[in-house]
Amino acid sequence: MPMPSLAIDMDDTIADTHKKLKEFIYRDFGEVIDDEKLLKGDSSLKEILGPEKYGAYRSYLFQPGFFRDIEIFPNAIQVIEKLNKKFEVFLVSSATEFPYSLKDKIDWANENFPFIHWQQICLCGSKSLVQTDYMIDDRSMNFRTFRGKPYLYTAYHNLHETGFERFDNWEEVAEKFL
Repeated sequence: MPMPSLAIDMDDTIADTHKKLKEFIYRDFGEVIDDEKLLKGDSSLKEILGPEKYGAYRSYLFQPGFFRDIEIFPNAIQVIEKLNKKFEVFLVSSATEFPYSLKDKIDWANENFPFIHWQQICLCGSKSLVQTDYMIDDRSMNFRTFRGKPYLYTAYHNLHETGFERFDNWEEVAEKFL
């Protein structure tokens, strides 16, 4: 009997991409992004930063090396390693929008998840091709054509979304699946 399959998004699900982007804004502009405003939902990131800083924020995603060393959320590695023994795990990312991210993400995954085989890494443009039994992602738009069971990983940009079972951290993922 085949193992159930599980797709796990990379950015803002396994890796704290938002934290690195905030660090770059502070480095280049001396400005601290007010997460409280984001969490309240009163303002979008674009409104908080303004056009110049938001343009810089987006430009970081196109820089070689940006995705190479993004910090991993606590316990993600340990939980994914255990999941990989119970599920057919795939690390997935809509990475092709940011061409330099492709090599960065593969190197990052190989370094941090040595138990994940290269055939378990899916870097794509649209996650509509991902059809696993389960998917954990921070962007609900990736669930539109998904036929399996979706789980929303909590991030500042999805706090007010409803209709999905969600995880706030990797301990909750472990409780559900292990």
